[in-house]
Amino acid sequence: MSNQTDVEVQRIRAIGLTVTNCDRSWDFYTQALGFELVSDITVSGEDYSELEGVPGAKIRIVTLRLGDELIELMEYLNIHSQPIPRDSQSNDLWFQHLAIVVSDMDRAYSHLCSFPMEPISVAPQTIPSGNEASAGVRAFKFKDPDGHDLELIWFPPDKGQDKWHQNSVDAQRLVARHRLFLGIDHSAITISNTEQSLHFYHDLLGMQIDSRSLNWRITQTRLDNLPGAEVQITALRPVQDGVGIELLDYIVPGKGRPMPSDWKSCDIAHIQIELVVNNLEQLVDKLRRNRVQFVSSRIVQFTDSTSPYRKGCLVKDPDGHAILLVTKSCK
Repeated sequence: MSNQTDVEVQRIRAIGLTVTNCDRSWDFYTQALGFELVSDITVSGEDYSELEGVPGAKIRIVTLRLGDELIELMEYLNIHSQPIPRDSQSNDLWFQHLAIVVSDMDRAYSHLCSFPMEPISVAPQTIPSGNEASAGVRAFKFKDPDGHDLELIWFPPDKGQDKWHQNSVDAQRLVARHRLFLGIDHSAITISNTEQSLHFYHDLLGMQIDSRSLNWRITQTRLDNLPGAEVQITALRPVQDGVGIELLDYIVPGKGRPMPSDWKSCDIAHIQIELVVNNLEQLVDKLRRNRVQFVSSRIVQFTDSTSPYRKGCLVKDPDGHAILLVTKSCK
């Protein structure tokens, strides 16, 4: 248990994806995956430029909800966005996926296949019984129209958060509204070193280790489309539970390509996990002392009513994944 004076992540508010075209992505996420529109705004000015590290940015932000979870589709209207490399693989260090929980894998997979998506997995895969942490979990990985990595995931009764199961009040409500697609369980990121990443997410940000597992053999190969895939997975949750972060440390075939240092928030590979923290100033000071890389030149304060938070600061984890730290969330 942490005490009340600790600086720590309270919850994940949303996950932001830079997209080529908000309308195309909006159509895909609502029609293929059951998301619902929350808001559609366009922002510009010094605050957002400072926050995202992109001078003169004009950004359309479409917020979508699935169950209790939010994503933000971010289209840079006046700045060129580099596409995601076509040959990206799951062990490349820019890999990051959203795990979308389904109530029926076969029906969800059949529904998804009627929309424009690129499969990664051969077909839905079932984690074998030898994997104690994930046995019986079914998963299927694929790409959205921009090449962002996504996963459908189904949990057996003894796995996953209570909210994903039919006998919980939350699940009954979610199934009534989204019969196939229930919400977002986690975002998984490929990393170069588990201990290095745990120093950032656990020691500095205060996230808690939820589970550890080793996924391998033919199931993981078929899931990732990587020959001989063997990956060490460390699952983290914030203090208030909810959406988690999974660290993917590939042992076989080894580490992929590092994230290019010149990629910016306006590039399509950019995904930012938005973490609500209890003391932003104190945490930023701690991160600076630990030589964490900052994208934002300062803590940005927002006064306009369209912003879902009052203060924010964008940083990078040890492998370059974007983490947006926010405080006093209004929504």
